[in-house]
Amino acid sequence: MATGGIPGRAAAQDHQGQAIAEAVAAPHRSADFVARDRYRHPQEVLEFLDLEPGMTVVEIWPGGGYWTEMLAPYLRERGIYHTAISPSGASERAARAAAEWRKKLAGAPAIYSKVKIGEFGRGVAEIVPAGSADAVLTFRNIHNWMSAGFAEEAFAAFFKALKPGGILGVEEHRARTDQPQDPQASNGYVREDYVIELAKKAGFELAGRSEVLANPKDTKDWPRGVWTLPPTLALGDQDRDKYLAIGEADNFLIKFRKP
Repeated sequence: MATGGIPGRAAAQDHQGQAIAEAVAAPHRSADFVARDRYRHPQEVLEFLDLEPGMTVVEIWPGGGYWTEMLAPYLRERGIYHTAISPSGASERAARAAAEWRKKLAGAPAIYSKVKIGEFGRGVAEIVPAGSADAVLTFRNIHNWMSAGFAEEAFAAFFKALKPGGILGVEEHRARTDQPQDPQASNGYVREDYVIELAKKAGFELAGRSEVLANPKDTKDWPRGVWTLPPTLALGDQDRDKYLAIGEADNFLIKFRKP
């Protein structure tokens, strides 16, 4: 008879994978978002980030809700799910986005009624009560904070929010290593080593890296930066088929841990 904890751990991982698969396959998900799964690999990303259904998870700047459509049902019964949006008072655009976000969540209470809405932006030092989160997640946002000049502040806030042992999961468009990092990240790309140093400066330890989001077709020299590629397609119909064939950007996925 088998002894020790390994069989139990394997069973727990299988159960976790099944729960994530059910969230990915949920019928309420937007067709446009489902079409992006071939680029964003949600099953592999969420498993890599070690998310469990009973966790307290904070997603920073959830955008249109690609990950929310999966994380909300995944965490609904046992966990706590916070979405931290840009402060509505920051600009008219932020106010409109906040209104749209609340409308989206209110439109499907059976799925989203337990999702908590908070704010994160420049000057917001406490996203959730200090030391209360098991995981903080941010997907393709760091270039925005670099452009606005508060990337270091952001990582310090994430560190404060997490419990000891908590996970910070980061996805970002990967910049070339043969060029220096633009401090403003004006083309939307960020060097992986730059992000690792940002996290270490905030106190994090590197816990893992994944290449599941890599795209070698992305040469990162596009006329409108990363936004030339899908889903934005900033050039409109100009060379549209070319950029669709390349696909979404080459992205890195990193997992950090708070000691």
